[in-house]
Amino acid sequence: MEDANQTGMMIHFHFRPFSKLPEVQMLIFVAFLIMYLVSVSGNISILLLIWTHRSLHTPMYFFLANLAALETCYSSTIAPLTLASTLSMGRTLISLAGCGAQMFFFIFLGSADCILLAVMAYDRFVAICHPLRYSLMMSWRLCAQLALGSLVLGFILAMQLTVLIFRLPFCSSKEIGMFYCDVLPVMRLACADTRVHEATLFVVSVAVLTLPFLLITLSYVFIVAAILKMRSAEGRRKAFSTCSSHMTVVLLQYGGTSLIYLCPSSSYSPERGQVVSVVYTFITPMLNPLIYSMRSRDLKDALKRAVVRFLSS
Repeated sequence: MEDANQTGMMIHFHFRPFSKLPEVQMLIFVAFLIMYLVSVSGNISILLLIWTHRSLHTPMYFFLANLAALETCYSSTIAPLTLASTLSMGRTLISLAGCGAQMFFFIFLGSADCILLAVMAYDRFVAICHPLRYSLMMSWRLCAQLALGSLVLGFILAMQLTVLIFRLPFCSSKEIGMFYCDVLPVMRLACADTRVHEATLFVVSVAVLTLPFLLITLSYVFIVAAILKMRSAEGRRKAFSTCSSHMTVVLLQYGGTSLIYLCPSSSYSPERGQVVSVVYTFITPMLNPLIYSMRSRDLKDALKRAVVRFLSS
């Protein structure tokens, strides 16, 4: 147990490479770099469009701007260290404190992201099911409180889980079977019983994934019922269009994370975990701005105006 009681400054982790072949690692590095750049540029573009166009200053686009900001920070929590590790064939080291910081921001931003998607579903429910009371029910004060609440709840859950995990004893420098400091791979490196920690992770996962998803599902049951009652075909088309982009993002975000965090920890596979984690750490943040920009006529019009203004200046 002497090794287990080393100070955090002496413990360093490194990430398992995707392949032992340098050529494959280089291809993965290029793919990750492209996805990260597309993700950051796309989300920042949406954020700036919403910020600079008064026609987009509505609750729906306010929440979308918050989602874009979260996705930018979320990607930047994972991607830089992953790129460095991929390029160095897994030889990049991260300290215990650095690993704890990355895990905290990953849980914090990922949790806030999932909760915000539930808030966005509620916004669509009010807009479609109670259109005459929408401006009254979705006041700017309530919108700010809901956005802040998702951050606060994500922060609390992340702080509790990260502190609990990093109180575990870690024996020495270890290889994390993942490309970032994920919860389950780090817990497997501990020199102690982790059953309480696994149970806590499951409770947090239910709070972040299951409950918001149930709220989203319930919202869309009422939304679909309200849309089917609309007499105008154009109204139905527009309502389905605004909701379909949100549902696509929800399925991408919740699908991958549920496969990892809502399954029994005994069935966890590092190989499967690596592949699935790529979906919600790189692919989903890259696709989200593309999905919203393609499905939203207001965003497309704002983008066209911005491009014309740029070219004419």
